[in-house]
Amino acid sequence: MAGAAEVVQAAEAKACCAHTGPGYASPIEAMAGPREALIYVTCVYNGTGIEKPDYLATVDVDPNSPSYSKVIHRLPMPYVGDELHHSGWNSCSSCHGDPSAVRKFLVLPSLLSGRVYAVNTAKSPRAPSLHKVVEPEDIVQKTELAYPHTSHCLASGEIMISCLGDKEGNAKGNGFLLLDSDFNVKGRWEKPGHAPIFGYDFWYQPRHKTMISSSWGAPSAFSKGFNLQHVSDGLYGRHLNVYSWPDGEIKQTLDLGNSGLLPLETRFLHDPSKDTGFVGCALSSNMVRFFKTSDGSWNHEVAISVTPLKVQNWILPEMPGLITDFLISLDDRYLYFVNWLHGDIRQYNIENPAKPVLAGQVWVGGLLQKGSDVVYVSEDGKESQFDVPEIKGNRLRGGPQMIQLSLDGKRLYVTNSLFSAWDNQFYGPDLTKKGSHMLQIDVNTEQGGLTVNPNFFVDFGLEPEGPALAHEMRYPGGDCTSDIWI
Repeated sequence: MAGAAEVVQAAEAKACCAHTGPGYASPIEAMAGPREALIYVTCVYNGTGIEKPDYLATVDVDPNSPSYSKVIHRLPMPYVGDELHHSGWNSCSSCHGDPSAVRKFLVLPSLLSGRVYAVNTAKSPRAPSLHKVVEPEDIVQKTELAYPHTSHCLASGEIMISCLGDKEGNAKGNGFLLLDSDFNVKGRWEKPGHAPIFGYDFWYQPRHKTMISSSWGAPSAFSKGFNLQHVSDGLYGRHLNVYSWPDGEIKQTLDLGNSGLLPLETRFLHDPSKDTGFVGCALSSNMVRFFKTSDGSWNHEVAISVTPLKVQNWILPEMPGLITDFLISLDDRYLYFVNWLHGDIRQYNIENPAKPVLAGQVWVGGLLQKGSDVVYVSEDGKESQFDVPEIKGNRLRGGPQMIQLSLDGKRLYVTNSLFSAWDNQFYGPDLTKKGSHMLQIDVNTEQGGLTVNPNFFVDFGLEPEGPALAHEMRYPGGDCTSDIWI
């Protein structure tokens, strides 16, 4: 809960900054922003057998609207085979002090084709339009980068995108692409010789002059599906890279070891004065906390562990939870993450970041739900499966994957597609042929607790061009995974 002083500070900031740039003066002020009415969702046909372009869906999330819980607009991209994945904004709260900056364009990197799309959401928020295409040939020619992933706006007005490899899919060719405010390729952000070992996500904390990036794997490996042998072969990451900000020099590399295999999403606490954050390590199924030490260097420790389950009728004798996404509420009170294979979403109180406390948990899919061929075996030898509710008469497909939290922290939206090749491998036709869905989870922000909203269900299996795979979500006004405060 925000203290009285924080509330006063937020009110003062709102009053004095009424005519400044996009976003909010502070995370606490953002929590008092308007309730979300629309949400943009990246939707993928690549890998589904449907030869249509990926698209950006606009979903109505206003409970008072007649089109509540429905897709009200679709913006197809010009090409087939992009694999739209993550997204970001041209301007966010890091530009709040710049009255000339406007949150106008949603930036859509295409993981496989290497294109970057700029979509105008300001002209008609319910029906966005394509503004510009940054072609992969231009990016490769000027930077030698490919496989663009995470996009963040910078206070300078530039856009920074992590790229996971070179055009051949080698991880050693990865780095950070810089676009100017008109989406022209400027070059690479990191200094020569300071490319990370692998690439994936990143988050910067300017007051500590630090940016930290994570490491998925070589595109030549993950783009074809997951092969456990590739981990032993060194084709997947287990490191965090600590950069000087904004200089672009690697100051430290943290080896997370076997407890930190495939570190994916990376988030600092939202309070820009804080020197701690978390990374979700997918294969190890650990939440790892990173933090600054007394001598100014950075260290890490496992903060939360998800125990792998002994299973039958699966490819391995034990199944990891597979933490594939997580986020932190704007007041830095709660952390939420998903276990894509097990099928649950968890809520932890992180008021003490070093000692998270489980506050809520709900099952919304997974390979171990009742009716599945796969069962988990408890210590006493009993075979069990999880109870997963039907929503509006629909059996839940796949597992919880991407999540997005409302500004006030009371509603958690969830989609279920990870990456088309992995969707096909782990969930098969049940997901790739029937399509994704989107759910809303009601959050108890006072005592903790998660409950599925029985009235919200967006079925991407009923799309006009055929079942689609839904991935990341963004609100027109920004959110807790795209806004960074400085």
